[in-house]
Parts: sequence; structure tokens; C-alpha cells
Amino acid sequence: MFYHLYPYLIETFPLANIFRAITARAAMAAITAFALSFILGPFFIRKLQRLRVLEKVKKEDCPLLLQDLHKEKGKIPTMGGLFILASIIIAIILFGDLTNRYVHLALLVTVWLGILGFADDALKLTGRLSGGLTVRAKLFWQVALGLAIGFYLYFYPVSPEHGTSLTLPFSGGMFLPLGVLYIPFVALVIVATSNAVNLADGLDGLAIGCIALAILSYGVVSYVAGHAVFSAHLGIVSVSGAGELSIVSVAMVGAALGFLWFNAFPAQIFMGNTGSLALGGLLSIIAVITKQELLLLIIGGIFVLEALSVIIQVVSYRWRKKRVFLVAPLHHHFELKGWPESKIIIRFWIIAIIFVVLGLSSLRL
Repeated sequence: MFYHLYPYLIETFPLANIFRAITARAAMAAITAFALSFILGPFFIRKLQRLRVLEKVKKEDCPLLLQDLHKEKGKIPTMGGLFILASIIIAIILFGDLTNRYVHLALLVTVWLGILGFADDALKLTGRLSGGLTVRAKLFWQVALGLAIGFYLYFYPVSPEHGTSLTLPFSGGMFLPLGVLYIPFVALVIVATSNAVNLADGLDGLAIGCIALAILSYGVVSYVAGHAVFSAHLGIVSVSGAGELSIVSVAMVGAALGFLWFNAFPAQIFMGNTGSLALGGLLSIIAVITKQELLLLIIGGIFVLEALSVIIQVVSYRWRKKRVFLVAPLHHHFELKGWPESKIIIRFWIIAIIFVVLGLSSLRL
């Protein structure tokens, strides 16, 4: 909003000229999103507690000792993703370029998956479907969104030269052309990332801390990709207009920090699928638009590990009738090993930081 108003404000308020700069608007978006999240948090916590919107802890979700380890979490409200998303969207409306098509795509993916997560949470909490939406139903709406985005980017690519090609990390500027296969690939990235973040959302502050680190790094990538000189220097694909996604990214980071204030161990609120699916989708669409889809395997490495632990566990049990981990996802395995919850969270954050540094270093290499 301010970006579009500054030409009319500049004659009266010369300082309004700062709204032209992406870096200034990004800083203000981050501060605004944090403030909104921090202010809205207590209101949502009280409201959700009053409505008995509490985390569902079931034996089938938390087998073995997890039922005892997590029994207190059943008293904590969930669906805190509502005020995370509200804070992000308001900050983007205030400081983003609302004519930028990449901002439109980011908002579409975030809102779509936020609504899907909200429906899943609501069905669980109301008791209409104790398990929420079926896996098939969730995948249908995720794949539908992914294919729609894939079709759009196939016909209206972000880069005339590399629109349907994949950047290969650590390759010195090599690309893998996909052609029409780029459409299902985009769907795969969106579906896999949103679900991987959802799997990691099992301990206080774990997922929100890791997703904030990953999206912050993609904020740097999007700023560089949108700057012709910087992108040429680092040898990455130049995407005109992608710099606006840095505002989206840091708005999410600000909202995440505000949420983490209440979600840090011991948590006062959880974000639920409303938040985890939406934030995972936001990370994936930024990776797709900046042409750094495969880099997501490194920067989002902690989510890859969480998802792989589930896949390995399922495949091993079906084929060998044996479990590789005490329980999956991976963070619960360490709980059953006797690690305190706070130690698991901090160590996973440390690993996430290492993945981020490794991923960003690949840009120059």
C-alpha cells in the first residue's frame, strides 16, 4: 500500500521516498509482522482456550512413550497459524508491491494451503472427522494447487532462457531442462515441502524456528535474483521482480519470531496444520520462482531428514516388518532415546543453520 502511495506523499513528506527501496520496505514489513504477531498472540491464545480449540494428542499419533511425554500438550490451544498468516498478509499489503505477480503467487499458495490446513484442523477439533481430512483429500487439493502454479509458470516463465530448467547446485551454472515435465515437478516441490514442514511440527518451537531460517535464506536468494548486478556476480538466474519476495520472506520471519515468543518451550500455543502447511507452501513457491528448487534440498535439509525418516520407517516396516527408528518423524525418535525436548529443539535449530549456510555458500560456488 505504501509503495503505491509514496508518489502522492513525497511532496508533503519527503521521507516517503524510502518506500521505493525494497530493503527499507522489507525491514518495516518484518517489524510490522513481528509486532502484529506479538500483539495478536495473547488474544488468540485466550480465544482458542475459551473455545476449547486444544491440541489433539492420540495414542496412534504418539505411539509408545510419546503418549506420556506429550500428555500435557493436550491442554494447549492450536491453530495459532491463524495469527501468523494474518500478520504476514497485513505486512505484505502494507509494504509489498501489490502489482507484482510473484507476490500474488506467494499469497495464493499461502492462503490456499492455510485454508486447507484450517479445514483439516477444524474437522479434527469438531469431532466430525477425528483424523481430519483424509490423506487423499489433502493430496488432491495440494496437487491441484501445484499443477495450477506449474501450468502458469510453464506458459508465463520467470526467465525466458531458463523458465523450465532446474539450476543444479554446486555445478558452476549448469541447468537441467525439463520442458513440459516442469509442470508436475512444480507440483511435487509444493506438495513435498508443505508436507515435510507439517511432519516437523511436533515439538515446541521446532518447526517455526527451522522454517524461519529457511525462508530468511530464501529472502536473501530472492533479493539477489531480483538484482541484475548481484545475480550476474553470483552466477544465478536473474528473475526480474523477484526482489519483492524478500519482503514476503522477512514478513514471514517477523511473524514467526512473534509466534515463537509463545510457542517456545514450554509452548502456550501450537500453529497446527493451518500454519505448517501454509508456511511450507510459502517456502516452496519462493524456491520455485527464484529458480532454486533443488537448493531447497540443502537449505530445507532438516525437513528432508524429517520426511525421509517417515518414508524409511514405513518402507522398512512394510517390507521387513522391522522399524529403523524407535518412532518417526525423527525428532520423536530422539525423545524416546531420552533426549530432553528443549535439547532436541536447539540441536535441530543448529543443524538447520548449518544447512542454510551450506546452501547459501553453493550460490557462489
